[in-house]
Amino acid sequence: MTPRLTRRAFTVAAACAPLAASCRTTRSKDDAPMPISLAQWSLHRTIRAGSLDPLDFPLHARREFGLDAVEYVNQFFADKARDEAWLGDLDRRCADAGVTSLLIMVDGEGELAAPDEARRLDAVRAHEKWIDAAARLGCHAIRVNAGGGVNREEASRHAADSLVRLADRATDADLSILVENHGGMSSDGAWLAGVMRRADHPRVGTLPDFGNFRVGGSEGGGDEWYDRYLGVEQLMPYAQAVSAKSHDFDADGNE
Repeated sequence: MTPRLTRRAFTVAAACAPLAASCRTTRSKDDAPMPISLAQWSLHRTIRAGSLDPLDFPLHARREFGLDAVEYVNQFFADKARDEAWLGDLDRRCADAGVTSLLIMVDGEGELAAPDEARRLDAVRAHEKWIDAAARLGCHAIRVNAGGGVNREEASRHAADSLVRLADRATDADLSILVENHGGMSSDGAWLAGVMRRADHPRVGTLPDFGNFRVGGSEGGGDEWYDRYLGVEQLMPYAQAVSAKSHDFDADGNE
C-alpha cells in the first residue's frame, strides 16, 4: 500500500531521491515513503514578495514543514556566491535548525551547450563560484542547465564537454554536477540521457523533474510536451536527486 502524502509533507516541489545516499536526511521511514527535502523554488512567491528572507529559509522548512533538508535557488542570492560572511551566516542557521543543505540550483550563468566555444567557457567559469558556495554550505551537488544548443548532436557534444569540465572542477570539493530537464532539448529524455552517456563521468548526473518536460511551443502559443513517464524512466539511471511536484489536493490536504 502506498502511504498517503499530505500537503504539509509533500509541498509543491520536494526533492530527494531515495537512492541518493548524499541526501542525509534523518526522517524516520514512518514519516514519509521516502526522504524529502524542500526546494526553495516552492516558496518563490513568498521570497520575492519579501515575506521570507532567504536566510530564514532553513528554519522555515523545519518549523512549517517538519523537513530537515533544503535545496537552494541561486536566483534568491545571486550576489552572495563569494560572500563568505553571508554564506557563513546561512550555514550557521542551518546548523542551529538541524537542517542539511543539499544542493544549489544554478540559473542565469550562461549556456553550457552554446555553439560558440568562448561562450561555453565563460559559462563554465561563471558556474565555478557556485561550486565553491555549495562546498561552503556542505552540499553534495549543484544543479545546472544544459541549454544553448541548436543542432541536437552538436549540442549534446558541447553540453557533455562543459559538464565534464565542471565535474573535474568539483572533484576536490566532493560535489556532483546535476542536470535538470528544464525546457528545450534538455526536456527530451532521450537527448539528456545521451548527454549523460557521452559525459560518462561519475560526478555528472541528472535531477529529473516530474513537471518540466515541455520541449517547445508553437507561435500560436501551443505547448509541445515530452512523455513525462518515458522521460523519468530514461533519466532515473543517472539521477542523484529528484524534483517531485504535486498540484492537486483534496479537502483534507491529501495529494
